[in-house]
Amino acid sequence: MQIDYLTILEFVVEIIVFLVLMIVCRFIFNKLENSSYKLLNPKEYLPEEELHSLRQMSFLIMMALLFISVLYNLVYIGKDLLSFVIFDILISLYVATKLDKNSWKNRILLILLIPYGSLTYFLFGKSLVGYIALIHVPVFIYFIKIYYDKFREYTESNGLGIAIILLFSIIFVSFFITQLAEGVNPLNALVMVSNAFTSNGYAVLGSTAIGKINSIFLVWGGYILSGVGTATLTAAILKKHHDVKNREVHDKIDELDKKIDDIDKKIDNLEELIQKNNDD
Repeated sequence: MQIDYLTILEFVVEIIVFLVLMIVCRFIFNKLENSSYKLLNPKEYLPEEELHSLRQMSFLIMMALLFISVLYNLVYIGKDLLSFVIFDILISLYVATKLDKNSWKNRILLILLIPYGSLTYFLFGKSLVGYIALIHVPVFIYFIKIYYDKFREYTESNGLGIAIILLFSIIFVSFFITQLAEGVNPLNALVMVSNAFTSNGYAVLGSTAIGKINSIFLVWGGYILSGVGTATLTAAILKKHHDVKNREVHDKIDELDKKIDDIDKKIDNLEELIQKNNDD
């Protein structure tokens, strides 16, 4: 059996490139998390309830992205191959960057997370078909379960409802129906579903991939911020009501304190009179 040294060298290059990209991503994440800029701190402009909802939704979004990657690893669509390759590399990088590398189990998972098929196509311009390219399927299914466990734990620990699953399921199912019914690629389907869900129509806004991604960002950004306004107004009303109740309670306590003071004074005066009568 002849050893293909070129293929081995390509694998080594892919591993090195992926690890370097992972280090860069980790550096960027750390900079963003430790940044002192208020703009990068969502607590500065989003109410706590909205942050909980977004955090809850983030686990479901990761599950959906991993599931989409699994489907595309199993069934390549020729005209969207480059878009899928970039998507597969990015989602793999994110999961790998967030993975705790302290245990041997996670270190092995890290090696398995490397998108060898996508990196082979992206770096060397050739498609790698076979078991090594499909290794993402069981690994990503495993991480779908991991993110679901995180979603359930976060929901239970923060006393949140699970109605968001119904909302997310509607969007997710509509995403696939749109692809099949309209015969469009995943990016166009996501743009159409996003526009329809947020009542902005049912058209594809943007003629390039970057323009379409920007359209999705604007649509969902506006949707989230509109919810912030409602949540902020509700919080302001509740706070005002709470403040009024507090003032009423404090006023009653002050009034009660004055009455107690008056009673104490009268008792003192009564004791003085009794003492005086006893002396006489």
